[in-house]
Amino acid sequence: MPGVTHDDAPPLADLMPWSVAPPRLGRGWPAGPDAASLKARWDAFVKAEGPDREALLEPTRARTLHSAAAQLPGQATGTGKLLRASGPCPEPVRVLAGPFDERWLIPDHRLIDAARPELWRVADDRQVFVVETPESGLLATSLLPLVRPGRVRPLYRRPQGTEPNLAPGLLPYLAGRLGVPVDPFDVLAWTFAAVRPDLRVPLTDDPALWARGVRAGGRLLWLMRRDGDRPKLPGGRRPYVRAPLPPWPPALEYDRDEEVLSLGEGRVSPVPAAAWDFTVGGERVLEQWFAARTDVPEPGTLAAIRPAAWPREWTSELLELVTVLALLAESEPLRDDVESTVTAADLRAAGVLPVPHAARRPASVLEGQEEGPEGQLALI
Repeated sequence: MPGVTHDDAPPLADLMPWSVAPPRLGRGWPAGPDAASLKARWDAFVKAEGPDREALLEPTRARTLHSAAAQLPGQATGTGKLLRASGPCPEPVRVLAGPFDERWLIPDHRLIDAARPELWRVADDRQVFVVETPESGLLATSLLPLVRPGRVRPLYRRPQGTEPNLAPGLLPYLAGRLGVPVDPFDVLAWTFAAVRPDLRVPLTDDPALWARGVRAGGRLLWLMRRDGDRPKLPGGRRPYVRAPLPPWPPALEYDRDEEVLSLGEGRVSPVPAAAWDFTVGGERVLEQWFAARTDVPEPGTLAAIRPAAWPREWTSELLELVTVLALLAESEPLRDDVESTVTAADLRAAGVLPVPHAARRPASVLEGQEEGPEGQLALI
């Protein structure tokens, strides 16, 4: 493969050893692009009784009306059987449901087949989740990621960034080789700038190259996380709504010559071709984002409860997504420029590798009492 050398670059799985499979919902209706619809779905669910409630749940082997489950860490939800569930909907939380696709989720463990509580315990405003996407490298998000398949590698093993999910000894070793301070976010930024398609990460002992990679990777992380100042394209290149969107756009089309994105009669421009062509896993991100909001669900299901018309918030999200994709397409990572001058053999000789078995497992984190099934105290 062009640009990929065969030096002894360490794999990401050794540099960030703790990983978790992404949560698996088991049913689609507890997640969606708008929070109001989720609350309406919950209300319809708890108003139904007997066989009707069971059908609306869409039961699986992991979750039925008779399932009880512990509260998800940080969430105040019921823990009794769904057969008796009542009251208002738990407040939906923002999640990354697909590549660059932020949606909402009802954070009730009884509705989720495999919620991965260990991820919820370390999800806070300091956390960065690294998501491995098959054939497309890495994504980063500050939100709980539901993107499947792949693995999720949190930057920190404990809340508030108190223990990095890095090979023990890696930070001081790199600082010694580089002659500059190195913190966990530096390593993450370098990783995003230099990671190869096989998810090996060449490391360098060149301070100037390291600084350039950290700057480039930091920009990639800023664009992917979207949790600081909102990104903007230069004046004259910023996308705007040129013609109002209809209540439900029937299709998404792109005119490459005019740089116009059409949503039925609605028009958004300018939309750079690079944003339209941006793919993850071989799928156009903009098309996947649009389909998640417009595909018609099966009538009579809870997923069929959705907005009566296209919400204005979705248009704002679309404009920002176009901006992010265009800027990401312009980014210049270091992948083709870097050979690993700090090799896996060096890390083994220094005792950084192999990582201890405990580093591949979650830390024992219990900041407060967590309510278990049927109101009992959860045991961690």
